[in-house]
Amino acid sequence: LRRRLEDAIDAREAELQRTELDRRLTEERVDVTMPGTPVRRGHLHLITQIRREVEDIFLGLGYTVVDGREVETTRYNFDGLNFPEGHPSRSPLQTLFLDAETVLRTETSPSQIRTMETQEPPIYIVSLGRVYRRDTPDATHTPTFHQVEGLAVDEGITLADLEGTLDYLLKALFGEARKTEFRTHHFPFTEPSIEAHVSCHMCDGSGCPICRHSGWIEIGGAGMVDPNLFEFVGYDAERYTGFAFGWGLERIAVLRHGIPDLRELWRNDPRLLRQF
Repeated sequence: LRRRLEDAIDAREAELQRTELDRRLTEERVDVTMPGTPVRRGHLHLITQIRREVEDIFLGLGYTVVDGREVETTRYNFDGLNFPEGHPSRSPLQTLFLDAETVLRTETSPSQIRTMETQEPPIYIVSLGRVYRRDTPDATHTPTFHQVEGLAVDEGITLADLEGTLDYLLKALFGEARKTEFRTHHFPFTEPSIEAHVSCHMCDGSGCPICRHSGWIEIGGAGMVDPNLFEFVGYDAERYTGFAFGWGLERIAVLRHGIPDLRELWRNDPRLLRQF
């Protein structure tokens, strides 16, 4: 009796399904030529867009794009870049160590040393990628950010070549009308050293919290390659000179588009990201 009941239920269920299908095929009409429901497509993140733009600028100048390692040894991250033993960057309070000799790179500069070890001048490269530092997040700092690092090594390169290259890059990124300036500074791997600043267009010149009431925001450092780096890789420091620079891509985005807080770039708010 149970088997007969189950067979009858299954047969009736199949009959009802066939009846419903016949009804839909008879009564419903689907116009296959009608456009379907639109699906919003994503696009490249603003930092990726700026990264590719910077790459295109330097490719147009004859530079080569080099990919570096995010996990580096202290030899390339510190020793090869002329950081003294007691430099604050070597402290675990500022750098993320994986073990005593391995770190998450604090800048893309190790790519310069690795490139110089494998080839002779002339060298014209840029290296772009993610870097890590123990920074407290605020409007202009995050523990993880992106840098573009540039290196030029040849005979007869001067500080004027560096400032001319950076001025060209700044005008390409921010336009001819944006004010820029270079200030003297100090970095272990360059001598002399300079910092590039761009006028803050979030304020009227009187200052704001973003530019710390100065009217200017630093993009990054630069300078002439210290001869100690050439000795480290075996170059003739009497024959070759060079320049290097390292800039943050997030700061470029903040300065160019007037984003008040670079942390907004990583909060994944479509209302902001969809604008670019």
